Amino acid sequence: MSTYKTPDVYIKEVPFFASSVAQVETAVPAFIGLVEKAYDNDGKETTPSASNVCVRRITSLLEYIQYFGQAKNITATVTKDAISANLSFVATTGHLYAMYYAINNYFANGGGAAYIIAVGTYADTDVKTKKEQIDKGLAAIEKIDEVTLLLCPDAAQFEDKTIYYDSFAVPALRQAEKLQDRFVLIDVIHDKEVATSAVNLREKVPAHSSLKYGAAYYPKLKTTLAYPYADKEIKLEGFAYGTAPDKVVTLDALKLVNDAEYAQVKAFLTQKTVSLPPSAAIAGVYAQTDAARGVWKAPANVALAQVIGPEVLITNDDQASLNVDPVAGKSINAIRAFTGKGTLVWGARTLMGNDNEWRYINVRRLFNTVEESIKKATYFAVFEPNTPMTWLKVKSMIESYLRGMWLDGALFGESTEQAFYVNIGLNQTMTEDDINNGLMKVKIGLAAVRPAEFIELSFSHKTIS
Repeated sequence: MSTYKTPDVYIKEVPFFASSVAQVETAVPAFIGLVEKAYDNDGKETTPSASNVCVRRITSLLEYIQYFGQAKNITATVTKDAISANLSFVATTGHLYAMYYAINNYFANGGGAAYIIAVGTYADTDVKTKKEQIDKGLAAIEKIDEVTLLLCPDAAQFEDKTIYYDSFAVPALRQAEKLQDRFVLIDVIHDKEVATSAVNLREKVPAHSSLKYGAAYYPKLKTTLAYPYADKEIKLEGFAYGTAPDKVVTLDALKLVNDAEYAQVKAFLTQKTVSLPPSAAIAGVYAQTDAARGVWKAPANVALAQVIGPEVLITNDDQASLNVDPVAGKSINAIRAFTGKGTLVWGARTLMGNDNEWRYINVRRLFNTVEESIKKATYFAVFEPNTPMTWLKVKSMIESYLRGMWLDGALFGESTEQAFYVNIGLNQTMTEDDINNGLMKVKIGLAAVRPAEFIELSFSHKTIS
C-alpha cells in the first residue's frame, strides 16, 4: 500500500557504493611519565599521582610545554680540571626525568599526535609509589582506543632497574595482546656490556605469546639536547674567586668576577648533552614511516634526528647475538652509527624473533591495523539479518579495502587472489547452528610483505670468449 498522500513527484536516492573501511590511525603513542606540572582537559592545574592520573592528547612540543611544563633543572659540580681534560661534570640530581626530552625527541623524528599519561611530578621519589603510578598509567591507557604505541622512557631511567621490566614492559605487552590494537616499544636497560644488557632483558621478560606485540631497542642515544640549569645551582671547584682561588663557588658568583671563566664553564655545560632511551625517537620513526610509506613498511634503515650517536658502538658480531637468539628467541633491534649515513635504526624484529609468522614488526602492525579497521567498519552488521544479502555487503566492503591495500604495496602477490581472500557464507564459514546462535563468521587471509632483512649478492668471474 502506498504511503504517499499528496500528488507529486517523489525522489529517492539509491546508494550505489557499498560501505567502506576507514583505516584507523597507526602510530599514536602514549607516554607514561613524570612531569613538572599538569593541566587537565578543563584547563585546571592538577597534581598527577597514582590516584589522579592526568591524560591529555597533544600534537606539538609547544602544547606539551603549555600543559606539562619544561625539563627539570639539573644541579651539578664542575671542576676546572674537568674542563681542562674535557671530562663529564658530576650531576647531583639523581634521576633524569626524561619525559620532556623524550617528547622533544619524538617530534624531532617525525612524530604526530600523542597522549601524555602524567602519573606524577618531579617531586616524587618513592620507588613503591612509582610502581603504583605506572600501574595506574597503564590502566588509563587501556581505556583510550586511539592509542597504538606504548612506551615509558622515564621508567627506563630509574635507578631501580627492575621497575621498568616488571612494572611496565611485561604488563604493557599483556595489555597489547589483550586489546590487539597496540604495540609496545621497549628500551633495553644498559648494564656494563652489550651481552649482559641483552641477557637481562631476556631473563626479565618471560616467554609468552604477547612477545609478538612488542619490540626492543638498544642502546641509549646521545642527543643534541642540552641540560637546563640555573647558574646558582652549578657549583664550581678550582676557579679563582677574589682572594680565595680554591673556594667552592657557584656559576652566578663567578659571572661577577671573571667573564672569561664564566663563558668557559657555560661552553663546557653546553657540550654535555642528554642521553635518552631510544623508544621516543623510535616512536617518531614509526609515525614518519607510516606517513611516508605505510604501516607495512619496516620502520628501519632510517636516520635518527636530534641524535649525535648511540652510547654504545655495536659491531656486526654484537648485533648477531642481539638480532638472533636461538634459545630465548627474543630479538633486540640495534641502533648503529654508519660513516656518512648517521645513526640508523638497524633492526625490524619483534620480541618473537624466532617465529615465522610474527618475526617482523611491520607484519604485526599491519595485522593490528587491518584487524582494527575491519572490526570498526563491520559494526554496521551487528543485529542486521544474518542472510546472504548482509554477507555480500560485508564481503564486498572488506575486499574493496584489501584491494586498496594491495595496490598500495601492503600485500604480496601479482593478483588479488594471491594477495588476500575473504570468505563468508553458509557451509563456507558458518553452519546452520552458527546462524541460529547469532554468529556471523568471516575468514580473512593476508599475504603480508616481509622486509629484505638479509641481501645476498653472488659474484663470479666472467670469462671473455
